[in-house]
Amino acid sequence: MGVQLHRGAIAEVTIDFPPVNAVPAAGWHDLAGCLRAAGDDPGTRVVVLSAEGRGFCAGVDIKEMQRSPGHEALLAANRGCAAAFAAVYDCPVPVIAAVNGFCLGGGVGLAGNADLVIAADDATFGLPEVDRGALGAATHLARLVPHQLMRTMVYTCRPVTAAELHRFGTVLEVVPPAGLREAARRVAAEIAAKDPVVIRRAKESLNGIDPVDVKRSYRFEQGFTFELNLNGAGDRARQRFVDGG
Repeated sequence: MGVQLHRGAIAEVTIDFPPVNAVPAAGWHDLAGCLRAAGDDPGTRVVVLSAEGRGFCAGVDIKEMQRSPGHEALLAANRGCAAAFAAVYDCPVPVIAAVNGFCLGGGVGLAGNADLVIAADDATFGLPEVDRGALGAATHLARLVPHQLMRTMVYTCRPVTAAELHRFGTVLEVVPPAGLREAARRVAAEIAAKDPVVIRRAKESLNGIDPVDVKRSYRFEQGFTFELNLNGAGDRARQRFVDGG
């Protein structure tokens, strides 16, 4: 349980926080550390980011926040998410997100910063942040869906399916859940067969021409989450979620 790193030319970083992969604050930092370790290994050519269980990631562990006094858990989770998302983006080699089941909140932050996404046919992507009294990861959702759909998803908290993202071209393949890891590793092997020096420079060059600074943009969004907590709206929304409302 936790975050596991399996090294190799095709490294795999796996999220495993039963029952729904709601990642605790420390888990986000562990995830960032594993991604950095994989990328720093000169033998790594590609990283596959995957998850155990019935969903890729349900975002932050809101129950952890609500049982922790003050704002320390919230601050730790926000810092951890920023670190994990940045570790995907800054990884010196391509990162393939293999998404199964639900991909919510912080899961969208991970998938949106990945270089490419392979998804199971049961995968859905969404930002329930407004219903949780928070804001964030619209930066990353905007890399997966058109702009006005992104706005609609933020305001309504509606999810989209992997099939819809495949039509947009932001999910490369949609496969049966049983074949997800195999499909991700097949694409990873295609990339791993290239000259690793060229691939690392390609990753660096592509990041350099991005029109949006994803790290600055995400931290800007997080500022509004802090504002919502100062005025009490964030805490009220999280408590409704914990209470099942």
